[in-house]
Amino acid sequence: MHNIFIIAGEASGDLHGSNLVKELKLISPAVTLQGWGGELMQQQGVTILKHYKELAFMGFTEVIANLGTILHNFKLCKQQITTCKPSAIIFIDYPGFNLRMAKWAKQQGYTTIYYISPQIWAWKANRIHTIKKYVDHMIVILPFEKAYYNTCNYAVSYVGHPLIKVIANYKITNPNTNTKQVIALLPGSRKQEIKSKLPIMLSVAALFPSYKFVIAKAPGIDEALYTQYITPYANVTLTHNGTYSILNHAVAAIVTSGTATLETALFKVPQVVCYRGSAISYAIAKRLIKIKYISLVNLIMDKSIVKELIQHECNTHNLHRELNTLLTSHNYTMLSDYDALYTLLQAGGDASAHAATLVQAAITNS
Repeated sequence: MHNIFIIAGEASGDLHGSNLVKELKLISPAVTLQGWGGELMQQQGVTILKHYKELAFMGFTEVIANLGTILHNFKLCKQQITTCKPSAIIFIDYPGFNLRMAKWAKQQGYTTIYYISPQIWAWKANRIHTIKKYVDHMIVILPFEKAYYNTCNYAVSYVGHPLIKVIANYKITNPNTNTKQVIALLPGSRKQEIKSKLPIMLSVAALFPSYKFVIAKAPGIDEALYTQYITPYANVTLTHNGTYSILNHAVAAIVTSGTATLETALFKVPQVVCYRGSAISYAIAKRLIKIKYISLVNLIMDKSIVKELIQHECNTHNLHRELNTLLTSHNYTMLSDYDALYTLLQAGGDASAHAATLVQAAITNS
């Protein structure tokens, strides 16, 4: 019987981890899993030793401010792994933490499996050296990542994107009910993201009084963080029903960069993407990040499909203009590009099932 330790440091990792675990248990029902994650992984039988909501620090300044907590988390995780003595460790995204843990784990003799690659194609390309040395198996979910790793002389396995099946399953039991009254606001899953982006997103609500703006509450975030911003707006509400419930009703969306941009596209909702961080974090990131786009939709398709408002461009005036365009035009080109995106990602197959098969093989052969 295999014992696996799994580490997911944020909401998207919890989602993809839960689906991976579900497929693993179909292959090997006796497998036991414990580690770091959230409610979704817990529902699939993972014993959660630390919740991801305690781990979400973003940006350079935020990491420095919480360095003591982060160092404690490394120590705690090492202790828990040593106690568990797993057959293998699965790292899901969350590279700042997981790559360091992978190095330690490999040095201790554990089999290391990485699911959902760090974005080394965007920044910190030198992480490839750590990956080559300390990650036994890398499983990627974006179509261009396999080719990128090939140029680095490192073999990876491409399994397709897990959101294809997740969203398809949701749509089966929740028929599309788009209504012209709903605009989705997706400000992110971390406190720092919400604090920096939500006030700007909300600033356009009064300019569209006939629409209902609905915010997706992130798992693990206190409702009070949202209500302090919502109070002045009569046409804004907060929902606990999840991002998919909102997107299934929305005619347009204002989305922070990240996985949510891809989810919005797969629900075929026209969107404008926003990013705004602290001045210091942005200044550093601008010097280091070497990509043309910040949204996954544009990155995967390698062209500007959705409008991106970054840092100083992310303001009320620009957001009002872009949202008004989405609401008054037919968006034929954007929706057609969404279809092409879906076709490209679907070609990888059932990502979670494929990844589970690779994990099982890696453990068996280790």
